[in-house]
Amino acid sequence: MTKSNKTLKDILDIVLYENPATQDEIAEKLGLSRRYVTKLLKPLIDDEVVKRAYILDLKKYEKFSDHFDDNIVSKDHSATFLIKGMLQKMSKHVSKQLNMAFDSLVENNKEKAEIAMEMDYTTNNMFEKLRASVETVVSIDPYSQFSKTVTFNEIAYNLERIGDYSDHFSKFVINEQYEIDEEMMKFLKSMYKKIDKMIFYSMDSFLNGNLKLKGDLMDLEEDVHKLQKKALNCIAIEMAESSFEDKDRSTYYIYLSRIVKSFERIGDICVEIMDTATEFHKSIPRSTVPRTFRDKL
Repeated sequence: MTKSNKTLKDILDIVLYENPATQDEIAEKLGLSRRYVTKLLKPLIDDEVVKRAYILDLKKYEKFSDHFDDNIVSKDHSATFLIKGMLQKMSKHVSKQLNMAFDSLVENNKEKAEIAMEMDYTTNNMFEKLRASVETVVSIDPYSQFSKTVTFNEIAYNLERIGDYSDHFSKFVINEQYEIDEEMMKFLKSMYKKIDKMIFYSMDSFLNGNLKLKGDLMDLEEDVHKLQKKALNCIAIEMAESSFEDKDRSTYYIYLSRIVKSFERIGDICVEIMDTATEFHKSIPRSTVPRTFRDKL
């Protein structure tokens, strides 16, 4: 793709996602001259691909996107494709946030814990931007693939929740004075490896329709539950052997249990994303009965 085409795509992304009021605003966001923005946009305004209020006609944009190379174009509805790109970036960021938070836990590294906490602010901002973009797309073309478009909000919200659970690891490192012993850390490391795969499998299924990964994901979830039981049993034994008068130690065990539970919650979220992927790609409705009740039936 030529440099001018790359710049034009960046301009159109601004138009689609951020609702700029003027060309000056577009130029300022991208660090370009207003004259250059005008030059690139003029043919599209003349052809009504971009309208004067600086919104995109999605149907015309879909035809115009043939000017971009194969890495940019998709068979998806163009707006859906662009939002998928945002969602993919958010997924990668959340995985990095989880990795940083868990590394801080393994190393008892407060500096890494602080970095992971800062990364959560970015996660929240990415969610808000994606939600605003979905609202923009729906307002521009409310009848085109409405149900599928708003599903992106649900996935982004689930990713934000994973970021929130990652914060439990960081807060533990920052606030607790005791380090996690070697035996417990083995359980946590095993759970992290499986959860990391679950996040990748669930998002690959949603973004790329790779639904055959569901069996592998469910096997990983079962493994996480088994490890969780062993970890909580280990905590219970340690609590029984410690003094009831040691309040700091009691608090330590409570928050350590929260970390173990966080892995389970993240696993549940991954299964929710997989169920959503099946509905999204195969139009198979999800059950309205919560999984916790279905598992008991």
